[in-house]
Amino acid sequence: MGTFHQAQGELHGITVVVDTFGARVFVGRCDTVTPEGVVLLDGDVHEETPGGPTKDEWVRKAARVGVWKSFDREVVPAGEVSSIRRLGDVGPG
Repeated sequence: MGTFHQAQGELHGITVVVDTFGARVFVGRCDTVTPEGVVLLDGDVHEETPGGPTKDEWVRKAARVGVWKSFDREVVPAGEVSSIRRLGDVGPG
């Protein structure tokens, strides 16, 4: 048996953190990474605001307890993406 979605990329089906150059950070199941952007499924987004949790604090909490699904499908434009990493690689904190 082989993988049925080989063309989707190595992160296909993995829960990832997509950080942006701005105040937003996303956590969701990676569908595809294309030149246009990152397609996430069944995820949540956090926007850092004064007095609220930082992006890093929110991601660490998401790694501990999960996220509340706020979208079915979201495309994060490639020009906004500063990094993509597996949520499982986020250390406790």
